[in-house]
Amino acid sequence: MKFKAIAVDIDGTITSRDRSLDLVAIESLRSLDMPVVLSTGNILCYAHAAAKLIGVGGIVIAENGGIVSPGFDTVPIVSESIKDCEKAFDLLSGKFELTKLDPEHRKTEIVLRKNFDLELAREMLYDHGFNVEIIDTHFAIHIKSRNVNKGTGLVKVAELMGIKPKDFVAIGDSVNDVEMLEVAGFGVAVGNADSFLKDIADFTATSSYGTGAAEGVTYLLEHDLI
Repeated sequence: MKFKAIAVDIDGTITSRDRSLDLVAIESLRSLDMPVVLSTGNILCYAHAAAKLIGVGGIVIAENGGIVSPGFDTVPIVSESIKDCEKAFDLLSGKFELTKLDPEHRKTEIVLRKNFDLELAREMLYDHGFNVEIIDTHFAIHIKSRNVNKGTGLVKVAELMGIKPKDFVAIGDSVNDVEMLEVAGFGVAVGNADSFLKDIADFTATSSYGTGAAEGVTYLLEHDLI
């Protein structure tokens, strides 16, 4: 089958090692005659700015699926998961000295600096029965709802676009991309991806970061998948 759209992570996937946008990856995405949806753990304004700079459409997934935006000038769809995350943060704050990142912009999750014992924090939340999880995306620590992820975001995007999640190719590198690759019809992991993401990917690039994403696009074109 031919896939109809691509959902692609930003940081660690279409960037270089220094987190700058990789021009090779951007050029490969711009050349495609199909929708490209950016899917990120970052905030909505970051996702929209990246979409404009890269030259793809305004449909984006932000905050690890917590926010889905139908376009640049539309009202975003925002999950109501922040209250559970705030309760979890309050509990952890009694044990650790935590630093929030982008607190004024985060609407559905809480993101923290990587300066505390992650495993102990997970044990504390598990013992208290919180319906949240803590994930390490290599760039920051995210406290997020277990019911919200890039996979649920992709399902909503597919619904907005009038296609199926399995019509998507998903490209990523980290733990927060797992559900997106599982929901999509075809998964691509860049060379620097976590091993567990490579295990579920249909294709793993030999190159890392943005060059790996471009390699994935080339593979899809050469095998008549897009």
